Amino acid sequence: MERGDSCDIFCFDEHKVNRVKEKLNKHDFQDMAQIFKVLADNTRLKVAYALCDEDELCVCDVANVIGSTMATASHHLRLMRNMGIANYRKEGKLVFYSLEDEQLKQLIRLAIEHQKEVVGIE
Repeated sequence: MERGDSCDIFCFDEHKVNRVKEKLNKHDFQDMAQIFKVLADNTRLKVAYALCDEDELCVCDVANVIGSTMATASHHLRLMRNMGIANYRKEGKLVFYSLEDEQLKQLIRLAIEHQKEVVGIE
């Protein structure tokens, strides 16, 4: 550890720690971590972003957007559906996917905006 990146002595604010611990116990961080784990994959994040931009896309659309085979696109979409991130519907021989969770869409859009600010792109 570099000097300066840690406290030189061990002490803590018991009231703050207890307040935070109480709040931590009210949430299921395992489920939240799973969502972030799914979105931590570059390709799945692109898929999620595409589904934020459009109401729904078929597997063929997604494959073209990410430059993959239909099998690869289908694999990512199925994983997202199984994790509760994406919804799907069949229409004849086509399968359409969407993101119904507005908060998840906001999270992805916020991450894009954050990246723009950090990197300085438009």
